[in-house]
Amino acid sequence: MIEAIANAFKVPDLKRRILFTLAMIAVYRFGAHVPVPGVDVKALKTLFEQTPILGFVDLFAGGALSNFAVFALGIMPYITASIILQLLTIVIPTLGAWAKEGETGQRKITQWTRYLTLALGLIESIGLTAFFQRELINLGANVKFTFGLDVLIVLTLVAGTALIMWLGELITQRGIGNGMSLLIFGSIIARFPEAVLATGRTEGIPVLIILILILVAMIVSIVFVEKAQRRIPVQYAKRVVGRKVYGGSSTYIPLKVNSAGVIPIIFASSVLLFPATMLQFFPGGISRTINALLDPSGALYLTLYGLLVVFFTYFYTAIIFNPIDISDNMKKYGGFIPGVRPGKPTAGYLDRVLTRITLPGAFFLASIAVIPAILGSIIGIPFFQGGNFGGTSLLIMVGVALETMRQIESQLLMRHYEGFLK
Repeated sequence: MIEAIANAFKVPDLKRRILFTLAMIAVYRFGAHVPVPGVDVKALKTLFEQTPILGFVDLFAGGALSNFAVFALGIMPYITASIILQLLTIVIPTLGAWAKEGETGQRKITQWTRYLTLALGLIESIGLTAFFQRELINLGANVKFTFGLDVLIVLTLVAGTALIMWLGELITQRGIGNGMSLLIFGSIIARFPEAVLATGRTEGIPVLIILILILVAMIVSIVFVEKAQRRIPVQYAKRVVGRKVYGGSSTYIPLKVNSAGVIPIIFASSVLLFPATMLQFFPGGISRTINALLDPSGALYLTLYGLLVVFFTYFYTAIIFNPIDISDNMKKYGGFIPGVRPGKPTAGYLDRVLTRITLPGAFFLASIAVIPAILGSIIGIPFFQGGNFGGTSLLIMVGVALETMRQIESQLLMRHYEGFLK
């Protein structure tokens, strides 16, 4: 891995992409520390200490929410919009047709995702402003909210959401890819050293050492499952075209145990955080009851979280891997799986194998996301309960790091072959 990073900086184009990505992440982190006008940051710290769900939401915002910063909404509006659009492609025929049009249709879906992101950002910014205004006044903060200031704060938050969306797309297009995932990665990793120091101060060095050993064991298991795959052998028949003979080679289709990566974790967190966050904006007995049920360390929340992780693992795997298309391409070029007839039987075989190997991958993701929170409740260490030492943050950090390294290695491999051919 270190050698790949060193080689990446030797390639001018790849070096520019890496530096551009780091610059965009730096801009994102800067925006997470610029508070909106007219807010008492010290009173906000007190509010977050009293409201656990806000601390969990703040994890994905990289501390921007606790600062009530320009980027306080984070990328959650964009992720929520992406989930809604992907689910609607199954229900709405027009969106389904766009999804099958390739790059042209994807641009249309992306455009509608942007519109929906801004709409969700507007709704969340209004609710967030009203919520903080009410809570800060209850805490006796020295803040005077006016209609003009409220409008300014809402516009600032919506503009911040649009800027985050733009930064993520820039990283995907002009950087090393995975823009939105890298922004979340930057948000979590930026708070990790602070979490380590805070744990050492509050819990003591022996507890910290135990936590680090547990983290190392979790990282090893995550890497092991991320690398695990089932290789389906494929044989290509020989074809004679003119005087040349094509085919006759053997290869394989690598089916990963966890084809969806960290996307199920991000999607499940976003789905659960959206209603829980919105309920914070409306006072009342029902709101408090639902918030208590959806506490990040509660049994109902963890159960729903695990089920959603399993669901989104299968859902996203079905989106990125189409057995029918794979089967048709194999048949077109004379490929077949030994012992399986080409065409529909091949598609059915691939679907069965993928369904079976995805199940342990889905349960692994769910267990890594849920078990640390349960362990934290037993031990009594708050960082396990949705914090930087939680399974959610750890899965995202390790998963995004592995995917980024794969992107860099593929870029190096492509440039190596280009140089070889020249």
